[in-house]
Amino acid sequence: MDEAKLNDFMGKLVTDMGGAAMIANIILGEELGLYKAMADSQPVTPEALASKTGCNARLVREWLSAHAASGYMEHRDGEFRLPEEQAMALAIEDSPVYVAGGAVVVAALYHDKDKLVRAMRGDGALAWGDHHPCMFSGTERFFRPGYRGHLVAEWLPALEGVVDKLKAGAKVADVGCGHGASTVIMAQAFPKSNFVGFDYHAPSIEVANQRAKEGGVSDRARFAKYSAKDYPDNDYDLICYFDCLHDMGDPVGAAQHAYQSLKPDGSVLLVEPFANDKLDENMTPVGRLFYAASTFICTPNSLSQEVGLGLGAQAGEKRLRDVFMQAGFRQFRRATETPFNLILEARK
Repeated sequence: MDEAKLNDFMGKLVTDMGGAAMIANIILGEELGLYKAMADSQPVTPEALASKTGCNARLVREWLSAHAASGYMEHRDGEFRLPEEQAMALAIEDSPVYVAGGAVVVAALYHDKDKLVRAMRGDGALAWGDHHPCMFSGTERFFRPGYRGHLVAEWLPALEGVVDKLKAGAKVADVGCGHGASTVIMAQAFPKSNFVGFDYHAPSIEVANQRAKEGGVSDRARFAKYSAKDYPDNDYDLICYFDCLHDMGDPVGAAQHAYQSLKPDGSVLLVEPFANDKLDENMTPVGRLFYAASTFICTPNSLSQEVGLGLGAQAGEKRLRDVFMQAGFRQFRRATETPFNLILEARK
C-alpha cells in the first residue's frame, strides 16, 4: 500500500465531507435570509447579523465560522464579510450564477436515499414524482438563474431564424417544463408569441400555471399535463426541451413526436447538461456533479418509464444526435454552449 496515496485520498474525502456539510449550511443560510442580510458586502459581527435576521447569535457565529473556514467569507477582527463575488452566488437571486436556492436539490438526494437503495437492488426505477417535494422546488431554483441569464440573450439567438419568428408571433411548446421557469422567461421576452408547457407531473403543472400568473404572462403562457409523446397539435414553430430529454424513458419516441408536431420549417431547441462523449473526458467538477445527480435523479427516472433507455445526464452530443437522427431529423448541430449546458438545434 502506498501511504502517500492513502493520505491524499483521505484529504480528498475529508474535503468532500466538509463540502457536503457546507451544502446543508448553504440551505440553512438561504432559508433564514442570512446571505441576503450580508449582500451589501459590508463587515458584520455575528451579534449584529443575528439581530438583523432574528436568529440565535451563538449559532450564527458558528455558521459564519464554517463559511470563513471554507473560504466562502472573509473574517477579520471578529467581523465577517460576504465578498461581492460570493454574494452573486449566494445572496442575489437575479444573478445568473445564483445557486443557494437550488442547493436544496442535494437535500432531496439524502431524503431519497432509502428509495435509491431499493432501486439499486431492484429494477433501477425511481419516478420523478416519487422524489421528496424539495426536489421539485429545488430544481426550479437551480436552473432558473441560468435560463434568465442565457436563454433570451444567447441561446435563442444562436438558433437559425428563431428570434425573428418569436418577435413576429410564433407557437412554442416547452416539453418537460416542470415549474415553467423557461416558459415564463420566453413569454415575457416575446409578447407576440404563444407558449404552452407540457409535463407529465401534475403538481408541477399547477405550480407552472401559478408562475405564469405571477409573471404576468398567463394570457400567452399556459400549461397542461401531457407526456413528451402525446401532447397535442402539429403546427409548432419551436419545440424546447430544457434539461429533461435525458431523463425520459423513450427520448427517441419523444423526438419522433416533436418531428410530427413541428411545422416544416420548425426547430427544436435542446438544452442538455454539458458533457463530452466519453467518461474520461467528463472527469471534471461539472461532470462529477452531473454524474452524481444522475445516479439519484435522471437515470432512475428514465428506468421507471417505458423503454427505459437511461441516457443519463452525461449523454454527450453524439448520443443525443443519434436520438434525433433515429427520430427522422436530418439537421442537428451544437448552436452554443456554457460550462454547464450544451445548446443543440435540430431541424427536419
